[in-house]
Amino acid sequence: KIKDELGVTISNLNLGGGFGIMYVNSDEPVPYENYMEKVSVAVKAKAAEHNVPVPYIFIEPGRSIVGEAGITLYTVGGIKEIPDIRTYVSVDGGMTDNIRYALYQSDYTVVNASHADKEATQTVTVAGKCCESGDLVQEHTQVAPVTVGDTLAVLSTGAYNYSMASNYNRIPRPAIVMVNNGKSRVVVKRESYEDIVRNDI
Repeated sequence: KIKDELGVTISNLNLGGGFGIMYVNSDEPVPYENYMEKVSVAVKAKAAEHNVPVPYIFIEPGRSIVGEAGITLYTVGGIKEIPDIRTYVSVDGGMTDNIRYALYQSDYTVVNASHADKEATQTVTVAGKCCESGDLVQEHTQVAPVTVGDTLAVLSTGAYNYSMASNYNRIPRPAIVMVNNGKSRVVVKRESYEDIVRNDI
């Protein structure tokens, strides 16, 4: 359409991202080579159909590089059991550090890191600390039995949490820690309430 209407031939085509990662066990991400093989066939076919040269293809594999490397840790602050309905487990974070479930119900694997050696036999809904009914981290997820003070780990959060985090409800953002070969270092400091009000006049 651009060629026909404007007389311009596009030489580069950026297909963006789209490489999936494993958020839950049922996910089956397509390997790069299989993905690019299908993309190549489709692009070449369309280029021939429209009589345009095959463009140079760019891709953005960011999520697939960092997504599975990230784990978000929460501390359980309270447990609310509603018989025959659900069990809420409230944590010290939520939609301010991970908005994806509130926006479009993204699936995540949740692990009770305090009892990771035990079988995941309890079904819980992990709720955040904001005053929003939609502030959930995950609904109806299976974890090892939870007690107040336990640490819940949400896996595969390396791609979006920091980039989409906010100070909604004036909640400070958590720290980010890199861990490698048994050594850790803080790479983003935890925000304080002083940081939150620093620019208030």
